[in-house]
Amino acid sequence: MQNFNGQNVLITGATRGIGKASAKLFINKGATVFVTGTTDKCPEVIKQELGGEFEYIKADFSDESGIKDFLERIDDISNIDVCVNNAGINRLYEIESIPNEDYDEVLSVNLHAPFKICRYVAKRMKSYEYGRVINVASIWSVISKPKRTIYTISKNALIGLTKTMAIELAPYDIMVNAISPGFTMTELTKSTLSNNEIEELATQIPINRFASPKEIGKVILFLASKDNTYMTGQNIVVDGGFTNV
Repeated sequence: MQNFNGQNVLITGATRGIGKASAKLFINKGATVFVTGTTDKCPEVIKQELGGEFEYIKADFSDESGIKDFLERIDDISNIDVCVNNAGINRLYEIESIPNEDYDEVLSVNLHAPFKICRYVAKRMKSYEYGRVINVASIWSVISKPKRTIYTISKNALIGLTKTMAIELAPYDIMVNAISPGFTMTELTKSTLSNNEIEELATQIPINRFASPKEIGKVILFLASKDNTYMTGQNIVVDGGFTNV
């Protein structure tokens, strides 16, 4: 049975969706969880939903100064056993219409922040010769579609980061993997897609439904656990078979 008693788990972008579901799973397994969000204080509803041992850290990864501030804040955490880079944003544009500022912001949140967080935690994990890093990518790291240029760039680069880190850190019992979720029934999904659109998309998925955030979180939980003793450098696609169609 997976047990995270005594472990500190850092999850970025954990006030909704996959991040929040994962945080709840880790808390239920005994971890002390450090979650990030963009508001000054953790919303009361999140406190109620998570419960257990967790600490909220405000984090703005949209520019260099925000990333730097975050790294300084987590320096006070005694040890980081598990790091889940989940925070991410998307902007949809045809290639010729992509504004420089949107390109910079997506790359900052989706790639630069995870890279700098990984660089930071790698040094600490090597010092105590243990760690688990999970980078949350997307099915758009495996396939793509129109208007996904910036997002697909960022997620493909995240897979490259994962593979190289895994090779470098394997001798220290540090497992580094990525997970690429497919269509997932998050708050964002419900707010941006109509019921008819969700039903239509579901017909394109072999399992005929969207994933729940908890289903994705369970895969993250395994990758982060001591049960994972040999899987590293992988991009685990969790999409109900969508990318195989």
